[in-house]
Amino acid sequence: MGLNDMHGEPVSTSDRHSLDRFEHASTLLSGFFADPLAVIDEALEEDPAFVMGHCMRAGLMLMAAEKSAQPELRRSVEAAEALASAANDRERGHTTAARAWLDGDFHRAAELYGQVLLDHPRDLLALQIAHQIDFFTGNTAMLRDRPARVLPQWDNATPGYGYVLGMQAFGLEENNMFRRAEDMGRHAVELTPRDPWAIHAVAHVMEMEGRLADGIRWLTSRVDDWAPDNMLAIHNWWHLALYHLDHGQIDRTLDIYDRHILPRPGGPAIELVDATSMLWRLHLRGVDVGNRWGTVAERWEPMADDGYYAFNDMHAMMAFAAGGRDHAARRLMAVLNRRASAPGSNAVMTREVGLPVCAAIQAFADGDHDLAVDLLLPVRAISHRFGGSNAQRDVITLTLIEAALRGGQAKLARALTAERTDFKPSSPFNWTLAARALDGVGDASAAERARQRSARLSA
Repeated sequence: MGLNDMHGEPVSTSDRHSLDRFEHASTLLSGFFADPLAVIDEALEEDPAFVMGHCMRAGLMLMAAEKSAQPELRRSVEAAEALASAANDRERGHTTAARAWLDGDFHRAAELYGQVLLDHPRDLLALQIAHQIDFFTGNTAMLRDRPARVLPQWDNATPGYGYVLGMQAFGLEENNMFRRAEDMGRHAVELTPRDPWAIHAVAHVMEMEGRLADGIRWLTSRVDDWAPDNMLAIHNWWHLALYHLDHGQIDRTLDIYDRHILPRPGGPAIELVDATSMLWRLHLRGVDVGNRWGTVAERWEPMADDGYYAFNDMHAMMAFAAGGRDHAARRLMAVLNRRASAPGSNAVMTREVGLPVCAAIQAFADGDHDLAVDLLLPVRAISHRFGGSNAQRDVITLTLIEAALRGGQAKLARALTAERTDFKPSSPFNWTLAARALDGVGDASAAERARQRSARLSA
């Protein structure tokens, strides 16, 4: 007879030790702590018939969103499928959802994990995997709504409740519901002080509202909660660096990069994404980052032929273009052109967003700013379709504005920078960009006012 986990959800195993390992790994995963994979592998070594263990392992491989994880994902899915006759409905639901991702249907995988949650609303693993897939696929509405669907079945007495609030806080933020997002994120952190996702959700609010001093205080005051031994630490350091970059504090930004963001050899692609994104933002400002591009491009190069996830491919192209890796850039573009006509979710993401954005990045690097504008302008409004957060995808608009400024399209640049100063008027850099655009259209007095406002905000 099977057991129930700490959330009251059923597992088919009757081995209490296996379930204890699963719950420990689940807690580590919810807090992005190392190393849930090692814990669940130990459980499976002792109990190879532990179906929920295989389901968790499949989820971990899925959330890597890398082609290199595919063989291990396949191994876990097939192991769970082989045990289907002994599994319960929850476990079979997990297995079917992970199979959909393995087969390339990312959106169907999210739907299937969502179906698991209809019957098992306290399945924290299914919720976290689905939440990450919603993030990967740019399903902004479901980032908010999926946690909201299950929240009535959770309360303070339920282990992991704070983690659910943290997911909901991030979803609210991505839908520009900033006040509710911050309130919920802060409440989540009160319940679970070391929840880096909730801390990160509040940091997103402060980034989107241009509350730079608040953001710096928020992250630095809690650094002992989110930085040690945490898989989200590099991304939260990236957020801290963004605040300093907006202030124009280039030396501080580079110091954070070198000490905390520089990707580790053999690290996951998400670390490369953060490093590349920061260097590209500096590149757009004309900052000489020395040999840093070479290091990042070298680590992207083995993935140039993958074409697995379009959002990652955009960052690989940035590294190749800025790092002078023309051969790798051509290889990547060839792969993207092939992937765009293949079946599966990533083909759509590549065709609609990834391919034109990567072509625009190459055009920008080649000095063809008009082509970069032509490629980016229609894509900007649909860029959520290939995943990432609003803050991460802002690099597309920043590239578009810089291309317009360098290409002499000053009226377009003026319009785009007006959007930014209206949405985030407390950003010094937005006013710096606006001043350049206003100079370009010959409005010297307005440009000077914009520069003065930038200087006041930076003081």
